Amino acid sequence: MHPMLNIAVRAARQAGNLIARNIGQQDNFEITTKNKDDLVTSIDKQCEKVIVDTLMKSYRDHSFLTEEAGLLGNPDSEYQWVIDPIDGTTNFVQGISHCAVSIALRHNGKTEIGVVFDPVLNEMFTASRGEGAYLNSRRIRVSNRDSLDGAIIGTAFPTRYRDRMSAYLVLFSRLISNCADVRRMGSASLDLCYVACGRFDGYLEQGLKAWDFAAGELILREAGGITTDFAGEEGYVKSGNLVSGNPAMLRSLLKVCEAQTLPAILK
Repeated sequence: MHPMLNIAVRAARQAGNLIARNIGQQDNFEITTKNKDDLVTSIDKQCEKVIVDTLMKSYRDHSFLTEEAGLLGNPDSEYQWVIDPIDGTTNFVQGISHCAVSIALRHNGKTEIGVVFDPVLNEMFTASRGEGAYLNSRRIRVSNRDSLDGAIIGTAFPTRYRDRMSAYLVLFSRLISNCADVRRMGSASLDLCYVACGRFDGYLEQGLKAWDFAAGELILREAGGITTDFAGEEGYVKSGNLVSGNPAMLRSLLKVCEAQTLPAILK
């Protein structure tokens, strides 16, 4: 295993232990609201500290982009760790067993390592650039479904961006009319990993942050998938608007998005 990946896996497991001990135990932690429909708990912050402290022991000169604390470490470093201590905080608070630790490493802006750990199911998704994607050390690949017919698609509604909702619902109506069904699970990093291992055939979501998708997007790519924005371009890195799947599934999803007539608010 790549030495940096090994350290990231260690950090993810340590944070995951905190999640597993506290999920749904609302009397054990504090809950605050960062923005409307956007929660943070004291366990998020503890997990983030555990991850950063573990990584910093080996890589003191690196930069760290974290969901809760923002930018830490050396801002001039070529290396940046992108960390979501609990992706799926609402699920965690409610005791819904679908949340994950997400850790990615970028070198000069390119994601080199991705780790997504589901501590409840003890599922560790990992990838290093050019070396494939794995679930608990077993190689994984995206599904080979070549159309939306019979497909299961992961998605989420833009609840944090309510001004996009009406436009997205039009797109969603077209999606549900063309696929077998959709799943709205509440953890973007795991959604991407579920596409990577073939549980989902595709995935699309609006308005994600770097820590939501950096690790999962690399894992999906190393499993044979492709990610674009809703117009089929590479702007998802900045916009956080992601469409993902194997090459044929991505083309089918982009047809549903109707790039030529896609409302500007969804681009």
